[in-house]
Amino acid sequence: MLVFILALVVVFLIHNDSFAEKSTFFDSVKFIQYLDENTALEEVRNGNLDIYYNRISSDRLENHKSREGLEVFDSTGGSYSILVNPAESKEFNPFSIKDVRFALNYLIDRKMIVDELMGGYGAPMISYYSPSDPEYITVLEQLETFNFRYDPILAEEIISNALKEKGAIKSNGQWEINYKPIEITIFIRTDDPVRKSIGEILASELEKIGFTVKKDFGDLNKAFVIVYGSDPAEMKWNLYTEGWGRSAFVKYDSVGLSQMYSPWFSNMPGFNNPSYWNYKNEYLDTVTQKIYSGDFQSEDQRASLIQDAVAEGIDQSVRIFLASKIDQYVANEKMEGIVNDFGAGVPSRFTPINSRSDDKELVIGVKEIYQGAWNPVMGLSDTYSRQIWGIISDPITFKHPFTGKTFPVRADWDVETAGPNGKLNLPDDAIIWDPVKQQWKKVPPGTQATSKVRFNFKFSNWHNGQKMDMKDILYSLYFTMEWGTQTDENDKTFDVEFTPIASQTVQTIIGIKPVDEDTIDVYVNYWHFDEAEIADWTAIWSSTPWEISAAMEQSVIDGKASFSRSGATNKNISWISLIIPNDAKMIQSYLNEFNGKKYIPKSLESFETNFNYFDSRYTASSDWIKVHNHAVISNGPFYLNTYSPESRSIIVNAFDDETYPFKLGHWSEFEKTEFPKIINVNLPNIIQKGTDLEINVETSQTDSILYFLTDGNRNSTLSELINVDKNFTMIKIPGEKTEGLDTGAKDLKIFAISNSVLKPDYYSTSFLVVKNKVVLPEIDQNNIEFNKNDSFEWIWLIVPISIIVITAIYIKKRRHR
Repeated sequence: MLVFILALVVVFLIHNDSFAEKSTFFDSVKFIQYLDENTALEEVRNGNLDIYYNRISSDRLENHKSREGLEVFDSTGGSYSILVNPAESKEFNPFSIKDVRFALNYLIDRKMIVDELMGGYGAPMISYYSPSDPEYITVLEQLETFNFRYDPILAEEIISNALKEKGAIKSNGQWEINYKPIEITIFIRTDDPVRKSIGEILASELEKIGFTVKKDFGDLNKAFVIVYGSDPAEMKWNLYTEGWGRSAFVKYDSVGLSQMYSPWFSNMPGFNNPSYWNYKNEYLDTVTQKIYSGDFQSEDQRASLIQDAVAEGIDQSVRIFLASKIDQYVANEKMEGIVNDFGAGVPSRFTPINSRSDDKELVIGVKEIYQGAWNPVMGLSDTYSRQIWGIISDPITFKHPFTGKTFPVRADWDVETAGPNGKLNLPDDAIIWDPVKQQWKKVPPGTQATSKVRFNFKFSNWHNGQKMDMKDILYSLYFTMEWGTQTDENDKTFDVEFTPIASQTVQTIIGIKPVDEDTIDVYVNYWHFDEAEIADWTAIWSSTPWEISAAMEQSVIDGKASFSRSGATNKNISWISLIIPNDAKMIQSYLNEFNGKKYIPKSLESFETNFNYFDSRYTASSDWIKVHNHAVISNGPFYLNTYSPESRSIIVNAFDDETYPFKLGHWSEFEKTEFPKIINVNLPNIIQKGTDLEINVETSQTDSILYFLTDGNRNSTLSELINVDKNFTMIKIPGEKTEGLDTGAKDLKIFAISNSVLKPDYYSTSFLVVKNKVVLPEIDQNNIEFNKNDSFEWIWLIVPISIIVITAIYIKKRRHR
C-alpha cells in the first residue's frame, strides 16, 4: 500500500533504441473524446475507432443486426450512488437528520433503475459491496436485515415525523420551517443518461413529499467545484448523483469501506478541509482504520469488522448505493487480445498493452479526455485519467484480472512474518526517516516488527532515458513519511486530504535496510492471512523520477500549488497537474533552480554525494519538459507524447526500450477465461418437514457449489459448500435438518464457484415447506427458461474461493466517473 502513496505516472523521452525489442503490438495509442455514445458506436462499427471506453446502452445492442461489425463485452465493476450532504448550517438542512437520509432508501426504486434505466444490465445494491464484489457473501446477512424496498409512503412517514420534531410544518402541501420553504438542491450529472434520469426521478419524488427542489446540472469538472470543492455548510448542494468505476478487480479490500463511508479517508462531505464543516463518525473511522491497516487477528475477525462497517455505513446513509452495473463495451471485430478485467472491464491496463490488429495505431474513444488533475499524490481521482495513466506507468504489484489476487509486476518479493502475535528483530543498521530531525536515523536497538518483506526490483530506464535506481525508492519512502506526519500546526509538508491517509501507513512502517543496488528489506507492523497482501501493503515504489517529485513538493511548500483538490480550493491556488503546460513549466523552473544551486535533497544526501548524478537527473527531466511541454515522466510500456485540448485527444507512444522488462505478448494469458456455469437445477416445489431434500445441480467449469437457504424474512437457515465431481452435484439436506425448518416459503440461492475465476454463476428459486404432504401438480423445472438480465432471477456475482463463510478481498480505490 505504500505504492498507493506515490503512484505517479508517465511520459517519454528522447532515446535511441532502434533495435530494442517491442513490448506492445501497437506503436501508439490515440485516446479521443466522444461524448455521444451513438456516434462512438457507429465509429467503432465503421473501424474509425477500435474500442470505445464507455458503456453502450443495452437497447443499442439488443439484436444480431445491431452487433454487426462489433465484438461486445459484458463487464461488472461500476456502480451508482447518491452522496448526501449531512451538514448542519444556518440554513435548515433536512439531511442533517439521520432519519431523513435513511428514508431515501425507501424513496428510491432500485429495481426500476436496473430494469428501466439500465435495461436490466445490473443489480440493485444497498451497500458499497454489490453482487459483483467478492466480499458480498461476507456481508449478505447484514444486507438482508435492512430489507429495503421501494415504499414512498413509508419514506414520507419517516421524513414527516423527523421534520415535525424539528418544528417544520406542512402548508398547502409544502414543507416549511420558520416560515420559509424547505429547499433541496440536487446536483445532477448530465454527462451520463442514467444518472440524469436518477436525479430527475429523485427530484420528482421529493417534490411529491412537499420539498421545494432545485436542480443543478453539470459534469465531473463542475462537481469538483460545487460538490467536492465547497464547504458543505454553504448548502450549494444537498444530493449528488455519483458514479463509480474501478481500475482493477481485487480480492481483499482494505480501502473501499474507508473511502465510501469513513471521514478519515477524506472522501466524505467536508473532505477533511479544516476550514469546512466536516462529517464526523469516530466509530466508522476506528473500524475502517483497523481493516485498512491490518489490525485484526484472524480472517474471521476481519470479516466481523467489515460487517460492522457496512452496517454502520448503510445506517448513516451519507452515501447511498443504488445499483451495480453490467457495462457493455464494444470493439471493432478486427481487434484481438482485449483483456476484459472483472473490475475495470475492457478499459483495463492490459488491453492497450496486449491488444492487436493489422494497424500500427490503436484508436480508443473515451467519454472525457481530461477531468481533475494529473498528479500522483492526490490527483488522478477520475476513471478517465486512470485509464491512460495505467499504461504509461508500471505498478510494483497488481491484481489478477480474474482472481483478484495480488501478483508481482516490477519486483519479486520474499515475505517473512511472525504475525499476528509474534515479532521479528530488526538489524542494527536498519534506518527510518525522522520528520522532526529531517534525516535518516538508525532504529533504536531492540526494535521489532511483525513482518519483513525483501523486494528485488525490476528497474528500467525512465521515459527520459535516465535509469531508475534505489534513490527513487528512498525518496518515495521519505515522501510518505514526511507528508504522512504532521509535526505541528505550522508544518508545511501537510495536505488536508493526503496526510490523514498516509498517516495510517506511516504508523506501520518500522524501518528499512537497503541490501544492494536493487534490493531492499522493509519492516512493518502489518499482518494478513495472505502473504501477498503483506507484500502489497509493504511495497515501496515510485512511478516518477525523484526529481519530479522533489520539484512538485517544493512548489507545494512554496504555496504555488496543492497536491489535493481541497487544498487548492481552500488556498485558491492550482491543483497541480503535470500534463498542463503552465504547471510543467513551473516544475521545469524548479529543476533548473535545483541544478543551478547544486541542490541535493536531504533525503538523498547520505546516499549520493557526486553532483554529476544530480546534474544528469535535473537536466534530463528539464529537457524532457522543454521538448514535450508536459512533466509526465514514468516507466511503463507507453509514454505520453501529446495532449491536445483543442482536438480533445491524447496520444501515447510505445516505449521500445531494451531495459523494459516485459516483452511482446507477456500478458497474453489474460485474454480468455472460462466461467463457471449452472446448467440445470432439479428440486421439488414442495417438501414435507422431516423428510430428506435432494437437489440435483448440473454445472460446467465449476469446482464447488455453495448454497444458501433463507426463510421469508430473509433469515439464513442453512448453508454449505460442496465440492463438484464431474459437473454433477447433489445437495442433500437430511430430514433432521428439514424438521427444524419453519413452514412456509423458503428461498434457495446456489453459486457455482471456480478456483481459477472469481466470478461464479448464480441461481435463485423458492419452494414451500409444509407439515403434511400435499399433492400438487409438478412443475418440470427443466423447461423453465431463466433470463440472465432479470436481477431477481440471475445475478453475476463474485465470491471468494476459500471457505465460504467469510473471505476477504482487496479493492483498489474506486474512481469518480
